[in-house]
Amino acid sequence: MLKVHEYIRGAILKFVDFFYPLFRKLMPLQTFRYAACGGFNTCLDISLFFVSYNFILKKQAVHLPFLTISGYIAAFLIGFCITFPIGFYLSRYVVFQETSVAKREQLGKYFLVVLGCLFLNYGFLKLFVEEFGWYPTPSKILTTVFVVVFSYLTQKNFTFRPSVERT
Repeated sequence: MLKVHEYIRGAILKFVDFFYPLFRKLMPLQTFRYAACGGFNTCLDISLFFVSYNFILKKQAVHLPFLTISGYIAAFLIGFCITFPIGFYLSRYVVFQETSVAKREQLGKYFLVVLGCLFLNYGFLKLFVEEFGWYPTPSKILTTVFVVVFSYLTQKNFTFRPSVERT
């Protein structure tokens, strides 16, 4: 399993770093890797949202025995279940490699940040779709802009911050 992990990680790094020379003057390598990995995960998330909302859920609410979830919130949750583990893997093993914090501790911190992102997604989607009357997919795209800024700053400065030696 370790060989598979190393192969996947190496292939992703090789692919992402291949394009870095084009952006070297604009940003440091870590920021570029975050943008590339986050951009991929964000595109995957929006694609999953679109497919889930329009084709799987057919724009219908999901009725559970104790709760009804609107179609666009259910589609957001479907995408989240797939992009959460992918995002953690990319953040831990591709973007923020220099950390010495234990994986379990990082996963907990990552989950807290993602929980914040969940609340932001939910709040912005409700605002844009129900209050402003916008279409769900463009609302999801705009919501993602706000959430990505929050996520990058908190992941860099909280979840994957390199350990500092105390003297």
